[in-house]
Amino acid sequence: MTADTLRIAGAQMAPVWLDRNGTLAKVISTIHAAADDGVQLLAFPEAFVPGYPWWIEWTDGARFDAAVQKTLHAHYLDQAVQIEAGHLGDVCAAVRGRKITVVLGIIERPLDRGGHSVYASLVTIDTEGAIVNVHRKLMPTYEERLSWAPGDGHGLRTCRVGAFTLGALNCWENWMPLARASLYGQGEDLHVAIWPGSVRNTEDITRFMAREGRSYVMSVSGLLRRDQVPEQTPHFELLQRVLPEVMGEGGTCIAGPDARWIVAPVAHEERIVVADIAHRRVREERQNFDAMGHYGRPDVLQLEVNRERQRGVRFRD
Repeated sequence: MTADTLRIAGAQMAPVWLDRNGTLAKVISTIHAAADDGVQLLAFPEAFVPGYPWWIEWTDGARFDAAVQKTLHAHYLDQAVQIEAGHLGDVCAAVRGRKITVVLGIIERPLDRGGHSVYASLVTIDTEGAIVNVHRKLMPTYEERLSWAPGDGHGLRTCRVGAFTLGALNCWENWMPLARASLYGQGEDLHVAIWPGSVRNTEDITRFMAREGRSYVMSVSGLLRRDQVPEQTPHFELLQRVLPEVMGEGGTCIAGPDARWIVAPVAHEERIVVADIAHRRVREERQNFDAMGHYGRPDVLQLEVNRERQRGVRFRD
């Protein structure tokens, strides 16, 4: 590898569903496997730790005050990630030891919002093992709103990874033009989009974002089959009756800055999807279009972004 190139990878896999410690162990083993292959940037699916709330759609999730929903939600909060409690400490140590950058989708249960609501958060960990960004999904999609709280703009940030400027968004946030523009304006040329797992979500938008941004775009999707639901999950018998055979089918893919596939969407296969990318290709494609550069018109169009972390209570002592 040269200073102009980067080996990137998406970890398409199933979590140990609704089991934080089991899934974190899988994250750590995958970090080591990817590092052994020379990967410099590794990304995991949306809500990977401890998993996506697949039960909502299939168990009458909108029924108010339902005992099933309360039990599963309480279990979800119990297994969510609290960064302040050190739940990602071993992951950060593995990242630091292998000198790899990691983008990890988690369900975050933060203390700064009281500690009893959860967010679909995207955590970026640098090669020193430092958590350099925590982006809380701006708007949960459809039934996700029955579980996840809306985030804020604090995490709309980029970071350097070798020759590249990395930005990342969760799932349908990638359809939000202004969210994308907020990253373009910070020089993003490598975009990571993380998803719970569906080819239909990634097959069109990945190439679209690559063409719009003249950037590399990697979509990383999860997997989950009904037979992978752990027996200790609350209401296991009910879930075995109502869940479909396949909930997350994958769809991990990588597009270049000319919008051509480097890796077309991969379905129904647990694997680390790897590609070597060269920054030269970004510079070539920006020759005729650079959305926030020579093709931008800041005298006509500007975006204002509020990156303040939102809190319900502010104390002055």
